[in-house]
Amino acid sequence: MSRLDPLHERQDYLDAIAADRERFDDAGELSRERTGPAQVPRVQERSEPPVFRHGNRVGGLDARGPIYDRDHGYRLRQSEIRTIVDLGKFRVVAPEDLARFAYAGHRSEMQEDVRDLMRHGLLRNGIFAGPENTPRELLTLTERGHRLVRANRLVLSGQAIYSGFVKPRDANHDANLYPLYHKGLARILAEGGRNPRVILDFELKGKINRDIARIGRDARPEIARSHGLRVVRGHIPVPDVRIEYEKPDGQIARVDLELVTEHYRGRSLADKVKAGFALYTPRGEADRLRRVLDVQELTAEILSL
Repeated sequence: MSRLDPLHERQDYLDAIAADRERFDDAGELSRERTGPAQVPRVQERSEPPVFRHGNRVGGLDARGPIYDRDHGYRLRQSEIRTIVDLGKFRVVAPEDLARFAYAGHRSEMQEDVRDLMRHGLLRNGIFAGPENTPRELLTLTERGHRLVRANRLVLSGQAIYSGFVKPRDANHDANLYPLYHKGLARILAEGGRNPRVILDFELKGKINRDIARIGRDARPEIARSHGLRVVRGHIPVPDVRIEYEKPDGQIARVDLELVTEHYRGRSLADKVKAGFALYTPRGEADRLRRVLDVQELTAEILSL
């Protein structure tokens, strides 16, 4: 199985469920040494299973089984597992985007899952200044949710997982990386790509800075090449989101995505173009940004979120 196979994380979870159910059938009850009746939160079953989305597939699986954080057990729906995994991968996600991409537009199902997960202490919300300073609710994992994802191997080995609101002024921008990823992913899948893996700028910047500290700034061209990046005006621009995936011929490829807004000026925008990033912008801003590029005598495709 490829190391980039996103089904690995789901299969790990399902294998764990199957093993626990076998133990339950054999013993008649879960071991009280691991969790007692009061320690395993139970949520009333829905009359219909939720719809969840993974990549370009939609399914209605509602497998429920205990997963553990230390000595505390949780019985979570598959859709709830997908939610904490997505929040971990992207740090900050807006509820409306979570409903759109992870729940195929089923907002009521998303809201019920979020309430359950908040009650379990696995995620929390916050209100931040959104577009035009309008209030915007955002979601993030708690430390407990972070531990639960890691302890149960719900993501691929090497996949970075984040939790908490780190920089309030950046929260709105960070939340937009989730729809940015899905926009880039849609193009990859349409061209036959498969097994995507997401890498955020936090992770890439950390690796580059460690290499610079170890090797030295004079080695920036070599460091940039080792990470599939370029040096532009003496610096190594890092994309907001990188997607690694397999092409139809089995070769590993990557696409670097950048979210550009009205705050980008000519030189900053030109650097992103020269770095080879795929540019996306909120609706209504593409024409202005193209005019900025015209002044720089540069041409690039700018797509709308």
